[in-house]
Amino acid sequence: MRHSGGAPGPSSRAGQKIARGEQMRQGSNQQDYGSGEFALGFTRGDPHHLVDVTDLEDSLPAPVIRTVGDSVVVQLGGEIDLLAFQRMAPLLDAVAAGPYRVVAIDLTGTTFFDCSGLSLILRTHRRARERGGRTRVVCRHRLTLRIIELAGLNEVLEPAGTVEEALR
Repeated sequence: MRHSGGAPGPSSRAGQKIARGEQMRQGSNQQDYGSGEFALGFTRGDPHHLVDVTDLEDSLPAPVIRTVGDSVVVQLGGEIDLLAFQRMAPLLDAVAAGPYRVVAIDLTGTTFFDCSGLSLILRTHRRARERGGRTRVVCRHRLTLRIIELAGLNEVLEPAGTVEEALR
């Protein structure tokens, strides 16, 4: 039997899967996120699919900030992802608004870097540039450098291998 091209009906296999997915989605919308537990697309009564987010390891160590003459170095470590963006944005906003000629973001201690990290650095760059400063990235990790290169930001962020090189 050929499908006529319309939407799958509830009696077809595709229609049943869509209906089951809708039930799961509706069930997952009735969760208590304040408890630290949530189900990923499954009904709340299925304990095999619960994730306790309160036990997630904090992969973001505190940044180390130091001034070097008229520049500042912000050393980040751990995973630079969306969580890091949310936690570090206010700090880097304040640093970028300061009187520093160069804001060097040292990524040599990072273990992961994604597009959220790139957004964080670009945000810092824009804020520093608004007041006449500039931002440099200190990085030797091949994949992080590749992300910067693929985004076309080599000339903007001027990646350097060492802090001393970034502050020149």
